[in-house]
Amino acid sequence: MPPSLKVTLAAEILASYATARWMMARHEVRDVVLAMRSRPGQVGSEAQDSELTAARLGYAVARTLRKLPTDSRCLVQALVLSRLLSERGIPSTLVIGARSQPEFAAHAWVEHDGRPVLSPAGFDESRLVEL
Repeated sequence: MPPSLKVTLAAEILASYATARWMMARHEVRDVVLAMRSRPGQVGSEAQDSELTAARLGYAVARTLRKLPTDSRCLVQALVLSRLLSERGIPSTLVIGARSQPEFAAHAWVEHDGRPVLSPAGFDESRLVEL
C-alpha cells in the first residue's frame, strides 16, 4: 500500500476512534454499534474481495490503535473496524463474549462471514451477544 493511502487509512481509523470514544461515553453499546454503521458504502464498494479487505482493515485497526497512549482495547477496536467495514459495504458482526471462571473476563471482536477479523482471543465459545 502506498504511503499516502496508509496515512489516509490511519486518519480514517483515528477519526472513527474519536467518534467511538465520544459515543461510548454517552450511549448504550447497541446504539453505538448502530451509529458506527450508519454510513454504509460511503468509501467505495470493495465487497468483491471482502475477506481480504476485512482482514487487512482488521490488521490496520489493531496496529494503529495499539500505538495510542489511551484506551484502545477490544471494544473500541471492534467499533472502529465495524465502521470501516460498513463504509466499504462489507457486512460484519460485532461479537461480545464473557466467561466467569477462573475470574470474570469479557472480550469483543468482529467477524465477517462467520470468520474472525479481530481475534476472539479464546472467547469464541463464550459468545453472549452478536450485534
